Amino acid sequence: MQVSPYTNTMRKMALFGFIGLLAWSAVWQFWLVAEQTYSTAFILIFYILPLLFPAKGIIQGKPYTHAWASFLVLYYMMHAITVWYAVPEQWLFAFIELLLAILMFVGCSGYARLKGRETGSALPKLKDVMEAEKKRFEGE
Repeated sequence: MQVSPYTNTMRKMALFGFIGLLAWSAVWQFWLVAEQTYSTAFILIFYILPLLFPAKGIIQGKPYTHAWASFLVLYYMMHAITVWYAVPEQWLFAFIELLLAILMFVGCSGYARLKGRETGSALPKLKDVMEAEKKRFEGE
């Protein structure tokens, strides 16, 4: 099946945001922070591990994985905004994390939606579901 150029662009955005966020989280937490306030285990569990859960599905281009990964990336958006506000000397690091998280969010949600439409597995519109329910219950 041929994938549209727009769907392909969304996939590339998702991949770039995902790989960038994974790499940036490691670089920021292990090398750029002057004084490490968290243990290595904490950093691995709370910053790196969550991104490893959807890794296989995102790399393989599975729309369902992209859909739920778009919710996972909200954690990183929240972290970036919190650090930007609470730790002024790390605002640039937080800004980069926020940009990568937004890129991943837009790419994942866009790819999941477009790929779902192309494969015919998209969710039906609510009005269509309501009309079908109405017909079924009214006996038409």
